[in-house]
Amino acid sequence: MFRLFWVSRPALWINTLGVAVTGLWLSGHLYTLDVRFWVVMAWLTLPFNLLIYGINDIFDQAEDALNPRKGGLQGARIYPEDVPRIWIWVAVLNVPFLGYFCLTLPWQALLWMLFYALVFVGYSARPVRFKARPYWDALSNAAYAFPMAFIPLLMGSAVPWWALCGTMAWSVGKQAFDAIQDIPHDRQVGIVNTAVRLGVEGTMFWSAAWYTVAFLCFGQLSLLVALAVMLVNGRLLYRLHLNPTPAEARKIYPSSMLSPLWIGTVAGILLVASLVR
Repeated sequence: MFRLFWVSRPALWINTLGVAVTGLWLSGHLYTLDVRFWVVMAWLTLPFNLLIYGINDIFDQAEDALNPRKGGLQGARIYPEDVPRIWIWVAVLNVPFLGYFCLTLPWQALLWMLFYALVFVGYSARPVRFKARPYWDALSNAAYAFPMAFIPLLMGSAVPWWALCGTMAWSVGKQAFDAIQDIPHDRQVGIVNTAVRLGVEGTMFWSAAWYTVAFLCFGQLSLLVALAVMLVNGRLLYRLHLNPTPAEARKIYPSSMLSPLWIGTVAGILLVASLVR
C-alpha cells in the first residue's frame, strides 16, 4: 500500500484538497457537518490521486523509464508487474465512492465530478491522451479547478464563476510552464505537446497570458489573491527568462510545485480574517 501511496504523489494532493476547501469557503458553508462533503474530501486524497497519477504512470512507462526526474517526489517510476495492481486498486478505491455519490449527491455536482475524473483519465489514457496533443494537454488541466464548482453545488450554493474561471486559467498556465523542463525528453520519445510545439520562450508567453487571465478573474474577488497569483508566477517566469532553458526550468520546478501553497497562504489569511470578523 505504501507503494500505491507514493504513486499517488502525496506532495500534489494540495491540488485537489486545497481547491475543494476553497470551494467550501466560497459556498459559505465553512463550518459544515455535512457528511457528504467529508466523504468527497476522503475521495480527493489517495483514491482520486491514484486514479490521476496511477493511470498516468501506466501509460507513461516507456517515457518515464528515460526521464531522470522520475522515481522521487516528482513522480514514481513503475514497472510492468505494477500495472495490474494499480488498475485493481484504482477500481477498489474509487468504485465504492462512485456508488455513494450516485445515491447521495445532487445530479449537477455529480456531473461535474464525473467530468473531472474523465478529463484526467483522458489526459493519460489512449486513445484520447491529451498529454500528447498540443494545447489540449494544457487546457485539460483546467479540470483541477472543478472542485470549486461541485463542492458549492453539493452544498446547495451557486458556483463562484470568477474563482472557478481564475483557477482554471491558472491551471492551464501552470501545466505548460511545468512541462518546459521535459521538452528535450518529450522530443526524444516523440511527444508533441504545448511546450514542445511552442518552445521555451513561446510557452512562457502562453503561460503568462493565462496567468494574466487568472489575475483579472481573481481581481473581481480579491485584489490580494490576484496580486499573489501574479507575483508568485511572475517571479517564476522572470527566473526562467534570465536563462530560458529546460535545464533551468527543471531547477525552478520545486518552487513551482510550492506555488499553490504560497497563493493558498494568502487566501488562508483572508479566510482567517473573515472568520475573525
